[in-house]
Amino acid sequence: MIGSRLKRVAAYVEGNSLADIGSDHAYLPIYLINEGIIQSAVAGEIVDGPYQAAVKNVQNHQLTSVISVRKGSGLEVIDDGEVDCITICGMGGPLIGEILLAGQSKLASGPRLILQSNIHAAAVRTALQRLQYKITAEDIIKDKKHIYEVIVAEKGNMNLTAAEIKFGPFLLKEQNEYFNEKWLKEYKHLQHILETIQHKADQTDKAKEIEQQLKLYREAVHFAN
Repeated sequence: MIGSRLKRVAAYVEGNSLADIGSDHAYLPIYLINEGIIQSAVAGEIVDGPYQAAVKNVQNHQLTSVISVRKGSGLEVIDDGEVDCITICGMGGPLIGEILLAGQSKLASGPRLILQSNIHAAAVRTALQRLQYKITAEDIIKDKKHIYEVIVAEKGNMNLTAAEIKFGPFLLKEQNEYFNEKWLKEYKHLQHILETIQHKADQTDKAKEIEQQLKLYREAVHFAN
């Protein structure tokens, strides 16, 4: 019912209750209930089409007594302390960061966060640091030619370096094949842009910015050395 991407997210779920924000068809909560991993869930969705699809899917699986499908923006669909774990998957990093910061009052009880961004995961790490959440695990997977990062966080302080914010503290230590595939592509892209603009007088600031990014690669990533 769910693909490898959501199964990887599911592997990090702990506790009895879950809120899945941007739940689409409520695939993840339904899977977790059916597998006996959690006992109850909230499926939050702001868009009417996916919300209606989630309602129907939960009804079809006869799980309306244990999965509450709610329409609303971000974390406004839950109360603080209502769930043990929150998942936000399939969105860009900046949007996930905005959802967390806007819903800060719903995080006072310290639920575990499992966040899967499609792009710009650095924005998620920056938001977590501001919210006094500490990254406890990271994963990077490839599903249907796309590479996704999964970030797991618990209440706690952390002070990430610039490289750790960009690449991820755990992913940076491992630097596996998917990590290298993702970042080598961007590294080469930045090199190409720099070669194109470095001799143009009106692109001096842009060239310096790219040089700083490439310097970060050379300092932190194995393939750039």
